[in-house]
Amino acid sequence: MNPHPTTLDLMRHGEPRGGHRFRGSLDDPLSDTGWAQMRAAVADHRPWDRIVSSPLARCRGFAAELAERHGLPLEIEPGLREIGFGEWEGLTAEAIEAREPGALARYWADPIGARPAGAEPLDAFAARVEAAWRGVIERYSGRHLLVVCHGGVIRTLLRHVLDMPLERIWRFDVPYAALSRVRVYPDAAPVLRFHCGRLGG
Repeated sequence: MNPHPTTLDLMRHGEPRGGHRFRGSLDDPLSDTGWAQMRAAVADHRPWDRIVSSPLARCRGFAAELAERHGLPLEIEPGLREIGFGEWEGLTAEAIEAREPGALARYWADPIGARPAGAEPLDAFAARVEAAWRGVIERYSGRHLLVVCHGGVIRTLLRHVLDMPLERIWRFDVPYAALSRVRVYPDAAPVLRFHCGRLGG
């Protein structure tokens, strides 16, 4: 293990085509607004040694563009794809509420026990995301990485870093193109440096 800390900047994708919907595994690309959000979030900063991305287009497209622009290696990590929302995939919150009144409120309050039909279990989702996280840290110990992924993935990782109960992941607000920084130390607990912050100069 490298004696130096590993720094991971977690970036959510921008707005996908079709606006706010429960996407999960749906592979919608970024809208023009989404591209603009992500480009503005990173501007001309280039502190990273490598970019790691979810395989879904709304993450992978921007990650590939940024990697090419700065000559950085890009790795696609399948374990970082978003949680599957089952029967809710492709639906807006309004459509879900019209079809199943009260279902969203129940889910926000109890994401383990009140998940939609066919959805990926939250504990299974957390296990695969955390396994991908550990693998990335082992492979690139001591490096500074940009991880382009999803709101659910970032919430799960922040919950893991802060040692919070799994059912509280929805207490994090993760807007489009939001950036969070985590520093992982070889012999100490990881530290959340900032959430929904900005890159330095």
